[in-house]
Amino acid sequence: MKLVTFDTGIGALRENGDVIDFAADPTLPRTMLEFVAAGRPALDRAARLLASAPPIPADEVVLRAPIRPGNNIMCVGKNYLDHAKEFAGSGFDASQRQTVPDAPVVFTKALSSIVGPGEDVTVSADATGTSDYEGELAVVIGDGGSRIPAADAWRHVYGYTIVNDLTVRELQKRHVQFFIGKSAATYCPMGPYLVTSDEIADVTALWVRTRVNGELRQAAPVADLIFPIPTLIEAISTAVILEPGDVIATGTPSGVGIGFAPPRFLTPGDLVEVSVDGIGTLTNRAV
Repeated sequence: MKLVTFDTGIGALRENGDVIDFAADPTLPRTMLEFVAAGRPALDRAARLLASAPPIPADEVVLRAPIRPGNNIMCVGKNYLDHAKEFAGSGFDASQRQTVPDAPVVFTKALSSIVGPGEDVTVSADATGTSDYEGELAVVIGDGGSRIPAADAWRHVYGYTIVNDLTVRELQKRHVQFFIGKSAATYCPMGPYLVTSDEIADVTALWVRTRVNGELRQAAPVADLIFPIPTLIEAISTAVILEPGDVIATGTPSGVGIGFAPPRFLTPGDLVEVSVDGIGTLTNRAV
């Protein structure tokens, strides 16, 4: 099921793109976070609604970020080999110990950085002029927990969405720890949908692609992750209690702006499109 949050509620998409509003069933939760926490019973009721409720035409709704988790967005750095190499050679990795990490590099983005599909990204507020894009597959947690073994991790995956892990590179370098450089307002576009895990036969077969003004900049399969999704869940939950609706951005492929010589940072007017097979395309314009 493709789940959506829109300007007046939450719901799901029909195949033609029209939206079914879950408000048609008063027993269903009213926020996506609550819906995810409600688990399989809520999905079963939503499936019946999807087959019977009158739809809202797609052009009559404004999509928002599909979910707003309770915890910060959890992100993984240097999780594709070629990107780890380009970041190490860029001069912006002030925390560098090794080119290829021997354990997942985990940081977070503030919730206040989240915006939805089609919303503007305010790169004009970046006085350093070093705003960069990072297209990523993101995992949404269903059943929470702590100390989750990798062997059990897949049963904790509710579904997937797309995140653009936008970054002010100069701040990332200056403060060494990534949080400030990653958490500027509007620097976490997310969406357009939350696709439940049963819709994705093999997540490792999906490709992540990023285009800037129509030019393909990033393209890699999820299979190329240095630390695969079960390893990430195990590593993060070693210390963090994962909760339903938590979002883990799994890392970005090579081809980010700092990978070019000279770097190709975002400027007002640029259109960034991040696509993941089976999930959709997240589109945002820099202003």
